[in-house]
Amino acid sequence: MATRKQRRAAARADTEGFGPTRAGWVPHAWPGAHGGFTLWGEVLLTGIMVTLAALPLVTAPAAAAAGVRHLTHYLRGEASPWAHFWADVKTGALGGAAVALVTAVIATVLVVDIELAATGLLPGATAIAVIGWLGLTALAVVFMAAVGQWDPEAGWRNAVLRGLAQLRGDLGGAAYLASTAGFVGVATWALPALLVPALGCAALAVVAIPARPRKGDGEYVA
Repeated sequence: MATRKQRRAAARADTEGFGPTRAGWVPHAWPGAHGGFTLWGEVLLTGIMVTLAALPLVTAPAAAAAGVRHLTHYLRGEASPWAHFWADVKTGALGGAAVALVTAVIATVLVVDIELAATGLLPGATAIAVIGWLGLTALAVVFMAAVGQWDPEAGWRNAVLRGLAQLRGDLGGAAYLASTAGFVGVATWALPALLVPALGCAALAVVAIPARPRKGDGEYVA
């Protein structure tokens, strides 16, 4: 008969995806999510790698998408070497540069509007500022949804379209992504160095939000 220590070890092995160790064992869809501090370390390391890959700025979409794909593989218990991350960055860099340019242009226009509204010289300055902040939030949400849908085969155009479809079908998820964008912004404003771990947390959120259990589903949404 198994001892209490052996039963605990078997339960832990089941939870972390190393089973089967007990009768009736069913593999977890996200075994890597049960890693505790191991998962936290992977998230932090992902933030570092995304930051490094995004330093040229035009590679930011590819870096973010590669980070999301890396954590997806890690959480599913699949092979997730960093060589795959850099391969994804290289593959997505060219198309991602266009996404980065469009995003930067829209963001710049919105920031300029917000700054002009702050001077109080424009009529309806308060409304302009509100619209500007809402626009920046929406832009961040669409960006995160798109990087979460990117894969080397589909490319960036399909990633954006699938991201928009995801948002239309999951308004709650869009709100969570908006909260994620706010978290990254506030953390970076409080201390710029926090951008690095915040990016790792954002990549984890992009993976987790569409996969969260929803009311009436009874299982994780793929």
